[in-house]
Amino acid sequence: MSSPPESDSQSTRFASGKVRPVDEPTPPKVDVVSADGQTHVNLSGDWQLHCVAEIDSVMRDIGKSVDGAHVTVDFTNVGHLDTSGALIVERLRDNLELRGCDVAYHAAGKGRTTLLEAVGNALRVKYDDEEPEEAPGLAERIFAPIGRLTISFWNDFVAAMYILGSAVRGTQLKLDHSSGISVAAIVSQMDHMGVRAVPIIALMSFLIGGIIAQQGAFQLRYFGAEIFVVDLVGILQLREIGVLLTAIMIAGRSGSAITAEIGSMKMREEVDALKVMGLNPVGVLVFPRLVALTVMLPVLTIVANFSALFGACLTTWIYSGITPDTFLTRLREAIDMSTIVSGMIKAPFMALIIGIVSSVEGLKVGGSAESLGRHVTSAVVKAIFVVILVDGLFAIFYGAIDF
Repeated sequence: MSSPPESDSQSTRFASGKVRPVDEPTPPKVDVVSADGQTHVNLSGDWQLHCVAEIDSVMRDIGKSVDGAHVTVDFTNVGHLDTSGALIVERLRDNLELRGCDVAYHAAGKGRTTLLEAVGNALRVKYDDEEPEEAPGLAERIFAPIGRLTISFWNDFVAAMYILGSAVRGTQLKLDHSSGISVAAIVSQMDHMGVRAVPIIALMSFLIGGIIAQQGAFQLRYFGAEIFVVDLVGILQLREIGVLLTAIMIAGRSGSAITAEIGSMKMREEVDALKVMGLNPVGVLVFPRLVALTVMLPVLTIVANFSALFGACLTTWIYSGITPDTFLTRLREAIDMSTIVSGMIKAPFMALIIGIVSSVEGLKVGGSAESLGRHVTSAVVKAIFVVILVDGLFAIFYGAIDF
């Protein structure tokens, strides 16, 4: 037998003598005949992309069920054969050979044999040059994340020092010129970051002061020393809680805003436009925000301290019967200037940390909204972590110098 002629004519003649228009494909069919240890898989119809989906499951079942030492796949009555049909036939051949069958093609023709070989080679290609990845060992699973975290921390530190240095250098250059520092930009940022944050800072500190006073009075009542709750609130608020909670609130409120603003400018390529214009983005975008934070965070700390002490005074008056006069008298005895100064010294450092960390994350933002959200979250988390870390270092330092 010989394969039917393959041409671009308007009809195709099969062995049966029937003529079929080319634009009406014949559905593919398969017939399995077994006799005397020989199995014939007779294919017919058009084995093309828009037809083979119907026969795919049948060919899979044949590959699992056919038995016999020799299997012949007959292409005599096959009309059109494309890559999709060849893939299904070659997959059948692979399945049969895996089961120990000797598979041969009959009446495939030179063109179809070439197509079948090409598809089969692509199907069975093996990347011998690529070594399989080995599962990471225990040491790698432990130390690889630590290494990545260390590199990330170092890169952030270098970027932070670059921003700090650029801001200081920009200040020197501006002071040397008649144009001076952009006071309007700084005042605007002070309004956004400081003045508008007063209500939430005052409310939060008022509640915290009241809670500390209530819990302290409740515990000290067992020892008949409720009056010492004034010492507790005064020292704790002025040395630690006031500046720390204010910095955390500003990191969440203003730090996220800095990252979002700079990140949005980075997404819209406004930062690149500043560079094209010959302007330093750090001097234009970061410097006013750093100055505003450095000025306003100590002011907000003072507001927080007064609000917390007022809340503690009100709570002890209601809860423990300690009058405001008694509260103020005891407070003057409990604290001195070093208590106030030790807390206020921290504020400018925490302000610089919040501004620099937020600016670094803002300049990392890519071109997607997902990147913006991820870096805003990262800025808040990193700023709060570093603020708490610095507060702990200050506490160790104060203890070492007995301050």
